[in-house]
Amino acid sequence: MSMEQQAKAPPDMKKVAQFLRSGSAGVKVRVGALNGKRIDYFKGKSAVKALLSPAYAKQKNMPKITTETEALTVLNAVNAFTFFLRVQRGGPSGSSSSSPKSLQIIQEQKFAPDEYYAWFYDGSQWTTYAGGILMVAIMLGGVMFPLWPPSMRLGVWYLSMGMLGLIGLFFAIAIVRLIFYIITVIVASPGIWIFPQLFADVGFVDSFIPLWEWDLPKKKSKKKKGDKHKDKTSDADKLKKNGGAFVEEVEDSGNSRPQSRSAKIEEVEDEDD
Repeated sequence: MSMEQQAKAPPDMKKVAQFLRSGSAGVKVRVGALNGKRIDYFKGKSAVKALLSPAYAKQKNMPKITTETEALTVLNAVNAFTFFLRVQRGGPSGSSSSSPKSLQIIQEQKFAPDEYYAWFYDGSQWTTYAGGILMVAIMLGGVMFPLWPPSMRLGVWYLSMGMLGLIGLFFAIAIVRLIFYIITVIVASPGIWIFPQLFADVGFVDSFIPLWEWDLPKKKSKKKKGDKHKDKTSDADKLKKNGGAFVEEVEDSGNSRPQSRSAKIEEVEDEDD
């Protein structure tokens, strides 16, 4: 019954349903259990948000939506063609709390942001059909390989040998670089790596740059949080602390006269002027 209703839907309503079902809409899809079968469902407010998003505004040949009221009107129209149906969500369908929630179709159909809706439309199926046709073609090509023309079979043989050669060369480089590293560790510590970026997460060309490199340990730089361990301070800091007066420490001469105390105060000009 739902397939017949969906076939009667206008093209613009069908495109709205395809947009909501696609990943570009951003509708959060959950998995529930309806009559013992798993089925996707969503909450109404996520569909409203999708129709008001910039991604929907870029779509062509679909109803123009600028307000939430217009979005609800369009979603009610899509719901009338049974692309999705209003359902009631219950508890877990299984013994575990993580089991899919039980769903039950509600007889009175309408669209509301706070309600849940189960999908009865799988969206565009062209990718599924294209993938199926490609798989069948590959299987038929493999089965009918003896019937291929000699030139095609020879080309496939050369291609397979080339791929095997590249894989073998890669393993050979990995073994040679390991042996060379072990020798250099003994002869010229700390050792030399050939193609040090070979297994790094870089591009194909960057994997062979540089040609060699010393196996030096990476230095860990530790930043000090403050200068608490520094004893010396600048002259400017001393001026600020002493209110424009510079205090200079001098050696005690051992004289008991007041003029020969261990510190003398000298007035200097304030740098802030």
